[in-house]
Amino acid sequence: MSDLATRVAVARAGALRRAAPALLGYAAVRALGLIVLALWSAERGKSAYTLLTARWDSLWYAGVAGLGYGYEVRLPNGDVHSNLAFFPLLPWLERLLAAVSPLSYADAGFTVSLLASLAAAWGIFAVADHVYGRQAGIAAVLLWAVLPVGIVQSMAYSESLFTALAAWALYAVLTGRWVTAGTLALLAGLTRPVGLAVVAAVWATALASFVGDRSTTAADGARDAHRAPAVTGHATARRLLGMALAPLGAAGYVLWVGHRTGKGPFGYLQVQAGWRNGFDGGYAFARFVADKFTSFPSALAGAGLILGVAGVVWLYVTGVRQRQPLALLVYSGVVTALALCASSYFGSKPRLLLPAFPLLLPLAIALARPRVARSALVVGAVAVASAAVYGAFWLNGSGPP
Repeated sequence: MSDLATRVAVARAGALRRAAPALLGYAAVRALGLIVLALWSAERGKSAYTLLTARWDSLWYAGVAGLGYGYEVRLPNGDVHSNLAFFPLLPWLERLLAAVSPLSYADAGFTVSLLASLAAAWGIFAVADHVYGRQAGIAAVLLWAVLPVGIVQSMAYSESLFTALAAWALYAVLTGRWVTAGTLALLAGLTRPVGLAVVAAVWATALASFVGDRSTTAADGARDAHRAPAVTGHATARRLLGMALAPLGAAGYVLWVGHRTGKGPFGYLQVQAGWRNGFDGGYAFARFVADKFTSFPSALAGAGLILGVAGVVWLYVTGVRQRQPLALLVYSGVVTALALCASSYFGSKPRLLLPAFPLLLPLAIALARPRVARSALVVGAVAVASAAVYGAFWLNGSGPP
């Protein structure tokens, strides 16, 4: 093994040891959620594994893996549900894993999600640790694990895979690894439509750094006309290459869908319209909340929704006040805007917010300050509530998460 390979291996081992408490805590929380789900489902005569791997979106991803694109369902009201709405990276990985193992496509999707959720947890730790320190990194991972919608991290959905790619792309941006950031953004863009958020984070930070480089170079030149520029040509080229790579995944798939449907660049939007999905600035969601106040019992749900949205906005504003890095603010801002302003199935909005982990950083900072025992008590209580209320009760309901 070369000296470089040895140094890389040692560095990775050190990084894994540093992240170990966060990863072990994450695994414990997810194991608790799965155990509670299994017990609850068994009591109701249902299969927990079927809920995780063969219902709702999981079926569509497995269908793409097995049959490819082109399948659609026409509903009595005229809506057309096409599998072109589902981005291809997860089905590709399901097909690859099924081809080299005895796993079915559903089994492969579950396996990918489990592994990706651990990669996502490590990426979240890496980002939070880099910005705020190790204790905040551990707290951020545990908070992400105990989210009420956290059971989705263990489902054959694309949220865990996307969050893993997004988190490590953001870490690459924060550490100046522009080609890596662009490549991961490309892959994130092949995973979910919200890959746009990762692209925006890469581009915004790169453009801001170019502006900063010019200011620094001008100031250096004013002080010393013979001084070498702060940024080399190689560094600039890597940054530009990262920017060029970042949008290729999302743009490539959207353009391919437009070509396949014969609808041009806006073909994917028409596919989404068949699912009653779109971006209306939050009008449909606002009407949905307002309708809750037509009767007393549902008014409580409406008030809860308003408080939830207010909490999300407060977390974002707090992140701005705490001067989170630009990449994190842009990323979480775009994810939040797309989730809250989409005219999609409203019960899925908590799931759509799942990748917006930078919103948790203000809470992670606060949780990292008290004594370990007190923080563990808070996280443990929330983990139990999350596992029972959402992971077991809601997942055993009729609607998709």
